[in-house]
Amino acid sequence: MADFKETVSTLLESVDIQVNGTRPFDIQVHNKLFYSRVLSGKSLGLGESYMDGWWDCEALDQFCYQMLWGRIDKQIKIKNPAFLLHVLRAYFLNAQSKKRAYIVGKEHYDTGNDLFALMLDQRMIYSCGYWDGANNLDQAQVNKLDLVCRKLHLKAGMKVLEIGSGWGGFAKYAAENYGVSVHGVTVSKEQMEYAQESCKGLDTSFELKDYRDLYGAYDAIVSIGMFEHVGYKNYRDYMQVARRCLDDNGLFLLHTIGRNTPSRSTDPWTNKYIFPNGMIPSPAQISKSAQGLFVIEDWHNFGQDYDPTLMAWNENFQKNYDGLKDKYDERFKRMWEYYLLMCAGTFRSRRNQLWQLVLSKKGLKGGYSYQNAHRLNP
Repeated sequence: MADFKETVSTLLESVDIQVNGTRPFDIQVHNKLFYSRVLSGKSLGLGESYMDGWWDCEALDQFCYQMLWGRIDKQIKIKNPAFLLHVLRAYFLNAQSKKRAYIVGKEHYDTGNDLFALMLDQRMIYSCGYWDGANNLDQAQVNKLDLVCRKLHLKAGMKVLEIGSGWGGFAKYAAENYGVSVHGVTVSKEQMEYAQESCKGLDTSFELKDYRDLYGAYDAIVSIGMFEHVGYKNYRDYMQVARRCLDDNGLFLLHTIGRNTPSRSTDPWTNKYIFPNGMIPSPAQISKSAQGLFVIEDWHNFGQDYDPTLMAWNENFQKNYDGLKDKYDERFKRMWEYYLLMCAGTFRSRRNQLWQLVLSKKGLKGGYSYQNAHRLNP
């Protein structure tokens, strides 16, 4: 057991994190089995042991930043026989151990609108805000919505398709401020019903539908924070659907989290507890999927803005958690704050990015710009 502790402590010290140290990003370990659990379970073991209260950290976001900026994953991949032996021993000694306060097969938490209403901005936008000139979450999200509308060259009377419509925040904003008609599709019944209610009286419509079943002709297409759920095997199909639904002279805006290198899997902890079957695309994967179908007119990276967005969500979550206690227990609270703060660290370290791509079918004559807009309510 002592060598497990030494291995983990040495690994953390390589990125300037101390076990039971005094700085905000140092970790405080409460259960001696933490070390073997992390060695055997890696990211899943780290996240689940936090959920179970085996360790704490005053600044999880900075803890994650320290690990990723220091390239701790490169340290783990070092082919050190002694280290690999520790990993194997930890795996076999602790897998399914009765001594571990490890909750196996716990029912996945079903998050509801009550949680998101307390955590998100007033428009219920569950994607990265645009913080240029903003000093609060509400303004950052309005900035992002208006940025999207301007990038799409929206004009009154246009028909817009939204793939992954969330709670209707974009549709409402675009209909009210740009005079367009928006049809949104989602796979969430709760989101659809919320969007229908919040957009009453506007030229909007919403339905439960998988993107692969989409047909029709639209002047513009937008997809905000949905591509992360498509999966690399379906990227090409997704682009083909967007092409067949887009007018020859229209624009398609894709807003997605991105990673620096290609991957065919996702973080095990995130996959199990937050986004089942989620996958973050790389530049190469996106480019390959669009090749021959679209001209990439613009590729904008503002991944640094996801850090303050996530920190604002966590602040709202912590501030309003008392109103959620009857539905969500302490383990859920730790799971959710771990998700929000560790994600903030991934963007702060520039491991994750946030991209907005604008695509056209044939390329725009004279080039592309989004400086001029046609907003109804300036």
